[in-house]
Amino acid sequence: MMSLHVSLVSAVLASQPDAALLERAKAILAEAPLIDGHNDLPSVILDAAQGDVTRFDLRERQIEFPADLPRLRQGSISAQFWSAFVDTSFMDTGESLRQCLREIDVIHRLVDRYPELELALTTDDIVRIRREGKIASLIGVEGGHAIEGSLAALRLLYALGARYMTLTHFRTIEWADSATDFPRHHGLTELGEEVVREMNRLGMLVDLSHVSPDSMRDALRVSRAPVMFSHSNALALNAHPRNVPDDVLRVVKDNGGVVMVNFIPAYVDPSHPRWSVARDEELERLRRDLDDEREIERRLQDWTSRNPEPRGSLSQVADHIDHIREVAGIDHVGIGSDFYDAGGPSMAEGLGDVTRFPALVAELLARGYTDEEVKKVAGENLLRVMREAERASEALRKERDPSIADSRQVRAR
Repeated sequence: MMSLHVSLVSAVLASQPDAALLERAKAILAEAPLIDGHNDLPSVILDAAQGDVTRFDLRERQIEFPADLPRLRQGSISAQFWSAFVDTSFMDTGESLRQCLREIDVIHRLVDRYPELELALTTDDIVRIRREGKIASLIGVEGGHAIEGSLAALRLLYALGARYMTLTHFRTIEWADSATDFPRHHGLTELGEEVVREMNRLGMLVDLSHVSPDSMRDALRVSRAPVMFSHSNALALNAHPRNVPDDVLRVVKDNGGVVMVNFIPAYVDPSHPRWSVARDEELERLRRDLDDEREIERRLQDWTSRNPEPRGSLSQVADHIDHIREVAGIDHVGIGSDFYDAGGPSMAEGLGDVTRFPALVAELLARGYTDEEVKKVAGENLLRVMREAERASEALRKERDPSIADSRQVRAR
């Protein structure tokens, strides 16, 4: 018992940054923007309160939520992409667009309710809002199934404030393969390529988190603006299919895009894929030997208690940043936490909630990153990508009209 206590204390101490480096990190983040690529607070509000933003006060700590105003301030957040997440189950009910609108509506009502937040639509907005002491709130649509195959819907989501769209989520859709589903198209279909072109024309960032490597490559080939990965890590360090292969990282450098590193253990810790396979094998064995689902669940919980899920660590998150820096370059890496619940064990050790961003910056400083390099990772790289996407949009709007492509037209041919 004593050795276990000592090991736990050691783990906690290891996640604490040097005090002087932490103060330096906070000073840097007072000078330059910290922009997080992904937070699922809107979905939590929909799940916990049916979208009723009056049932709680974000000016007070809401420890069951992935964010609140005091903790965002403590974490030095200047700008936050709030995720309008659309679960792939809505593909089966034909309600993907409706759910996306509900998510975006929650974001708008949060911004209306709290003067400390302001909706940002451009890079200039982010800079101005930060200068005024508020938190810039941006909208990212998670899952291309949200547009239900309609580029008209894509344009309307942009008009409502969406500034990126993740092309897929966990399931392959009719025009793009997901990283975590069977490939049906070997990348993007003709319609998928047209979605990328229309996003470029609008100035909406093409987000390649969750898509298959072939979809990544197709999008990078087609896109005339820098792409983003709003919450992804390096495949070379963790073999989870959600992560980005090195050959794609090299193309991201050529494209001018940015990969924003995720804090979720499954994508961080290199031992997690092996643990996941072992757990699946144990579940398969139990189902082969037993008929009682409750007993299967009990025994699986026993197995998990003996074989705990790897947590990953702040240091390993920094390893992913190091690797992307090495392969793609310092100008092409950012931070996309993916906080989706109360945090704690759901995230890498040392990054349990949104107050911990300065600790990650301190770790980068400890590894020899300069102040200017840290500023790039924290937010300047993302600002550059947005500015370049805005410039590409300005040129493309002169070259081409809005696309009228639609999946129903494609199916009717």
